[in-house]
Amino acid sequence: MLDYIIVGAGLSGIAVAESLLARDKKILVFDDKSQASSTVAGGIYNPVILKRFTLAWNANEQLDTALTFYNSLEKKLDISLIQSLSIYRRFHSIEEQNNWFSAMDKPYLSRFLDEKLVASINPHIPSSYSFGHVNETGVVNTELLLEKYRAYLIEIDSFQEDTFDFQKLEINGDHCIYKNWKARKIIFCDGFGLKNNPYFNYLPLNGNKGEYLIIKAEDLKLEVAVKSSVFIIPLGEDLYKVGATYNNWDKTKEPTQDGKNYLLEKLNGFLNCDFEVVDQIAGIRPATNDRKPLVGKHPVHESLYCCNGFGSRGVLIGPTVASQLIAHIEDAEILSEEIDIERFKKLYQADLS
Repeated sequence: MLDYIIVGAGLSGIAVAESLLARDKKILVFDDKSQASSTVAGGIYNPVILKRFTLAWNANEQLDTALTFYNSLEKKLDISLIQSLSIYRRFHSIEEQNNWFSAMDKPYLSRFLDEKLVASINPHIPSSYSFGHVNETGVVNTELLLEKYRAYLIEIDSFQEDTFDFQKLEINGDHCIYKNWKARKIIFCDGFGLKNNPYFNYLPLNGNKGEYLIIKAEDLKLEVAVKSSVFIIPLGEDLYKVGATYNNWDKTKEPTQDGKNYLLEKLNGFLNCDFEVVDQIAGIRPATNDRKPLVGKHPVHESLYCCNGFGSRGVLIGPTVASQLIAHIEDAEILSEEIDIERFKKLYQADLS
């Protein structure tokens, strides 16, 4: 008898797995690499929404939890995951400068917004209105994390590379049977794959497509991340990630020419050195209308749970929310109404009618 089956080995699945392993639970993780949002994520941890100069949802609490979580994974997997990386917001007007200083007076934001503006950060990214520096930011190497954590799960005999077949799931009150395995609980961390999950597809997971470019710019020599109309993030060896798009209509996983054209138009609007596009990647973010995660127990089946809907901030949100879900299941702690899927119970009832 397994304690838990986890479906999905992205950022959500890893955070859930770690929370359970810390409690000595016996787990088995299924993943078929069909959901690429964690793989193509920018990996940036940034507590501030730089379009509006507001604090992201619970970001001050999530940041501390996330850094502790990724530090522990660095030690466990013997890899380097976290890189401190300054982020600079390129201002487009005096009004944006004023909004920056106004935001500093808001609760919790003064910790993250530097009061001293910077006139220039790189000769190839000019600005007539200076740059604002965001404190306590960086990047997590999500691609390396997913690769090494999968290898770790294989090593401890807790991983199956397979597509979860709902036709072979049998729910028996206090446990489930899936193929040759029995488990007390199943937690679905299946990202946008939730849309094909017959138990949780009533939830309003809309998803939006994100596309990135990888460019090579030998003259740029940029050592910080810059947010202008799009982000540009240094990767080393003169390579930079540029993104991202937010497309609510296209649910395909393939990169598009429209996405490429959009990113190039934005990039050419502030970058004045030569570069070449060396790659383009795309994925569907598991996003919700209210921008809050989808976490909790199925309305009817006591053994089925989901942990999903992190949008573009899975690096920050994942560790906190996964820990809260496991505490809810194992310790009967109450889930916050903000994230509990109980808030969408009427949608489930409507789906049945």
